[in-house]
Amino acid sequence: MTSAREQLIDLIKEEAVFHGDFTLTSGKKASYYIDMRKLSLDHRAAPLIGQVMLDLIDDIDGVVAVGGLTMGADPIASAILHQGVARGLTYDAFVVRKEPKDHGRGRQVEGPDLNGKRVIVVEDTSTTGGSPLQAIEALKKVGAEIAGVAVVVDRQAPAKARIEGEGYEYRFAIGLEDLGLSPQ
Repeated sequence: MTSAREQLIDLIKEEAVFHGDFTLTSGKKASYYIDMRKLSLDHRAAPLIGQVMLDLIDDIDGVVAVGGLTMGADPIASAILHQGVARGLTYDAFVVRKEPKDHGRGRQVEGPDLNGKRVIVVEDTSTTGGSPLQAIEALKKVGAEIAGVAVVVDRQAPAKARIEGEGYEYRFAIGLEDLGLSPQ
């Protein structure tokens, strides 16, 4: 039987890697695009993502919640929450808005109270590390303790060095070599 990681790699290769001319969030040009939102919102892939990400973070002590900058992180955090429950784990999820709400309670971080709590910032795929770092800034303002950053697919770009350069552990589940792709 193939592992959840192997099944997820196959799904990404088959359905989430697009070849052509693309502009990434960073503004960088690319000859392929990995559309993880297509899969993170897919009934076949979401449970696999949850399982793979749980395996990736299971040795980090004291973590109570996972999440990151909306929108890429939202389905990843939800998959971890649901697959965690299936394993008897109690990870909550949170969402970090790009900007604080201008109504209601004016919150930028939605979900459980994270003051003094250890959290992991998650992302579907990362190139520059900008989204996780933006989420970290908002999380620090609410008193969260950042235990690390965990990404489903790493593009072998500046994200890892940039996040580690800020003093945070960076982990990823799947690299470009796993997908038969080269860095660009």
